[in-house]
Amino acid sequence: MTANARSRAPVGLDVPRNRAWRGLRRLALALLAVAALPGAALAQDREFGSEVELVDPDVLRVCADPNNMPFSNQAGEGFEQEVAQLLARKLGRSDVTYSYFPQATGFVRMTLGSNLCDIIMSYPQGDELVQNTNAYYRTAYALVYPKGGELDGVTLLEDPKLKGKRVGIVAGTPPGTYMAKAGLMATAKAYPLVIDTRIENSAQSMMTDLAKGEIDAAVLWGPMAGYYAKKAGEDFAVVPLTHEEKGPAMAYRITMGVRPADQEWKRTLNRAIAENQSEINDILLSYGVPLLDEENRPIAPSGKAAASGGGNDADRANAPAVGPKG
Repeated sequence: MTANARSRAPVGLDVPRNRAWRGLRRLALALLAVAALPGAALAQDREFGSEVELVDPDVLRVCADPNNMPFSNQAGEGFEQEVAQLLARKLGRSDVTYSYFPQATGFVRMTLGSNLCDIIMSYPQGDELVQNTNAYYRTAYALVYPKGGELDGVTLLEDPKLKGKRVGIVAGTPPGTYMAKAGLMATAKAYPLVIDTRIENSAQSMMTDLAKGEIDAAVLWGPMAGYYAKKAGEDFAVVPLTHEEKGPAMAYRITMGVRPADQEWKRTLNRAIAENQSEINDILLSYGVPLLDEENRPIAPSGKAAASGGGNDADRANAPAVGPKG
């Protein structure tokens, strides 16, 4: 009998029955494959669609940079890690674990996208590589200079007092546009944007140069500006650059990043952020992060018990991370 004849032969109920069993077998194998993924044993079904959430229900699994203070490091000293510890306590997680990878090209793909972790602690609102939670802080690029000098009172990059000064800037970051408009680039000192944080640290290098007097002022992403100014042991002014006009944004809302499928996880985090915002603010402020409200007014500490962090090694023996981390 030819293949064509066989295909037309009456087979009664055998064909649908065999197809049904094959379908059930494929479904069983697919479920076994999903169950084998890390943290998927108790994965939550989405409220819509057919995807599942691969969020570990017992351990807060954090994606982090191994050496990018004040956000995170392998010693657990960053503010992202202190916020993660807070969230773990509030959400009833038994532990916090980290998947470390330098926060450069491939970070999301190699961590969150590979299901090695369930949350990136700091991510700019609106970035399409992740699904954003509600913002839990807002900050801006900042100008840092020694107090009591010629630059006292400067609040924007077009201030005439900066003319002829050597200003440090991370190449390719938004403040560079305003510095170019102000005619400051001819005397500026540029620091690299894309680096391996395990080897280099542009922010720390810039602040070291400022302390030595090799540059007159530094322009950095707010969390880095505040943290390194605090650690320097010098009396530095940290001025959020919120008065610049007609150019790229200088202030950003920072969220936590989760996988697009993790809708319930996002809602859980949104509730935790709202319920613990004051404590989160206190942690960030203790590291020197210049927090801003939606009107660019500085946010002050809550007045409750001081956060344990502070980015000050003398204040704590051991602590438990974008944003535009330039």
